[in-house]
Amino acid sequence: MPIDFYYSKASAPCRFVELVAAALKVPLNHKQVNLMAGEHMRPEYIKINPQHNVPTIVDDGFVLWESRAIGRYLVNKYGGDSSLYPKDPKARAVVDQRLDFDIGTLYARFSQYFYPQILEGQPANEGLLKKLHDALALLNTFLEKNKYAAGEELTLADLSLVANVSTIDAVGISIAEYPNILRWFDLVKKTAPDYEEANGKGAQEYKEIIQKMRSKK
Repeated sequence: MPIDFYYSKASAPCRFVELVAAALKVPLNHKQVNLMAGEHMRPEYIKINPQHNVPTIVDDGFVLWESRAIGRYLVNKYGGDSSLYPKDPKARAVVDQRLDFDIGTLYARFSQYFYPQILEGQPANEGLLKKLHDALALLNTFLEKNKYAAGEELTLADLSLVANVSTIDAVGISIAEYPNILRWFDLVKKTAPDYEEANGKGAQEYKEIIQKMRSKK
């Protein structure tokens, strides 16, 4: 039976879950949540997820939210011998480190820089932009000796990071000065199963939403 998947297509965390499900060939029963219309605040949704965020899954009565927890769960339950989340403790630790870097550093710095501008009309903060580029430079360094973010095979780390890098790219923040990121970005687009459907279209939708918000200011 497909897993109920509460999501917003433009959301990078939701796109990460889409990428993981596509890689594992796990069917999802898509249930769009219109965040702009406040559907995540409806009582019926809060009953499912009191944190009222997306993504959320319901797998045969088991409810889980937070995208990286969902990604790990899907591999642990449905992945078999998948290399997306290695069994070896050291290899898995590197994947976990990259996942933590993605949410705690890269995404955090993007959010701190970008959302005050688009949601509150604040001017661009050059200091916060520098911190974001410092994070991108770190990712570029991670990729110096590795084909993928955590080694020589596609893992959860790549799927999480590519959802955020594609978002950063979509809003016009240049990644042109990071050759390793450019090489890796192109590689993941080609090797992540169903990349365009799982992430590319959602990143484009996010770009269009931001363009509309900018045009109203």
